[in-house]
Amino acid sequence: MRSDKALLLLIMLTSGWTIVRAQTPFKTLNWLYQISGTRTLAGQHNREPNAQPARWTTQMQALTGHYPALWSGDFLFQADNIDHRATMIQEAKTQWKQGALINLMWHACNPALAQPCGWDSLGVLSHLTDGQWQELLTDGSGLNRTWKARMDEVAIFLQELQQERVEVFFRPLHEMNQGRFWWGGRPGPTGTAQLYRLTHDYLVNQKRLTNLIWVWDVQDFGTLVTDVQVYNPGNAYWDVAALDVYDGSGYTMAKYETMVAVAKGKPVAIGECQVLPTASQLKAQPKWTFFMGWSELVLSHNSTQAIQALYQAPNVLTLDELPAFFKP
Repeated sequence: MRSDKALLLLIMLTSGWTIVRAQTPFKTLNWLYQISGTRTLAGQHNREPNAQPARWTTQMQALTGHYPALWSGDFLFQADNIDHRATMIQEAKTQWKQGALINLMWHACNPALAQPCGWDSLGVLSHLTDGQWQELLTDGSGLNRTWKARMDEVAIFLQELQQERVEVFFRPLHEMNQGRFWWGGRPGPTGTAQLYRLTHDYLVNQKRLTNLIWVWDVQDFGTLVTDVQVYNPGNAYWDVAALDVYDGSGYTMAKYETMVAVAKGKPVAIGECQVLPTASQLKAQPKWTFFMGWSELVLSHNSTQAIQALYQAPNVLTLDELPAFFKP
């Protein structure tokens, strides 16, 4: 462990950080509350193939000498990746045992169309008519039953993680204000926010999943100030507010302040990014509790020197720097 960061962690661990009163039933979520304003966890997503669910995490370790503190996977939508969901979940268990935070997301197929599907107008990038959307939200309807059946499929794996006491930062229906996805781009109380509530209530109340830490996620469009209001499913439905940073203007204070304001004291995070934040940006915006680099885009949009500098920064925590109490 690097000496400067080791000293900072020693101060944390000897100053009552391991005995802080829990705000939630989740030790990982409580840790985000603890570091908010002082430290940011390094995270890395591992997109397809699910047959190699640590591919990009391993590349970051090879590049920096340190594993990210947060590992992320995806239930995905293509036939091969659906077939390897169990492989991805096994990696989640492995990462958890090593002390990492676990993040899962789901690029789901349109319930009005076939599954498996592709990254196209018949798959993830498809569209529902207004009538189909209302049917999807209507309990007991055909599309509603199809969506619940597909949730049943991923719930089996989430229940498996629950049995192993794995806490999951679950980020479904991500980028809710992104109109390219079949689930996104519908503002208002009967729009995407309602589908998020439906998804939450089904997995929590019907499938009895108690290991999910719900992440509500939007993208950094110019309409962000309005979007965080009209796409918000409600404070009771999420634990972490996340922003995906892609629009080219970077990590502006306006975006940061918008997310902090809507979170109302809950943790905020950088849900996805291709250009990583710098240590100085994180110091100026210290309430970002984690950032999650997007798979191969991290390598194509950041220099090796920039990635290494970020992972070496005193205000960025990697897997080897998480306190011992954090491990299962």
